[in-house]
Amino acid sequence: MDWKELATVSTDESSTSSGYWYSERRTESADSIELLNELRRYRESNALMRSKVREDMGMGEKDLLALRLLLSAQAQGRAMRQRDLAQNLSIQPASASALVDRLVKDGYVKRTPHPDDRRSIAVEPTDLASRDVRRTLVDMHARMLDVTDAMTPQERGVVTRFLRDLNHAMDKRPEDAGSSTTSFTEIRQPGHASAETS
Repeated sequence: MDWKELATVSTDESSTSSGYWYSERRTESADSIELLNELRRYRESNALMRSKVREDMGMGEKDLLALRLLLSAQAQGRAMRQRDLAQNLSIQPASASALVDRLVKDGYVKRTPHPDDRRSIAVEPTDLASRDVRRTLVDMHARMLDVTDAMTPQERGVVTRFLRDLNHAMDKRPEDAGSSTTSFTEIRQPGHASAETS
């Protein structure tokens, strides 16, 4: 597990409900902590949803991620090679080849000549892939869009900026942010007692 995964890993239920985060500062407001708690709860709900999609489609996490990449590229009019999948998924070429073999066997992708380079082979999603992914995600995406559509343009702008800034913060390694210490302070909402961590 790398530092970025460690930064987003959930603790046990009691830790999540008590709402603590690790920081060297002791000035975080209760509102700030609650906002991050809601973000954590969304991440957990999202992880459960993706697990259900993988179960419904009978595929592993990398397989589903590859399918999403291929469908996105197809929607943008781009063709992806097997090596492109390997790079985007951070896996070895041999693993990418085995992954594509599984998806071909299940009828979700096909290998075709690359439209811009006939010496290369492109990997394209099939109609079955588009249909199955749409079937499993359309209801969930509609409910998410209902939530965002209910917000004012100003509210959506604030949330968009927050998430964009948070993504940029997550992309920074500790040394990039100028941190030279490894000590952390447990930050809790007022009224919550401290608990031991494992």
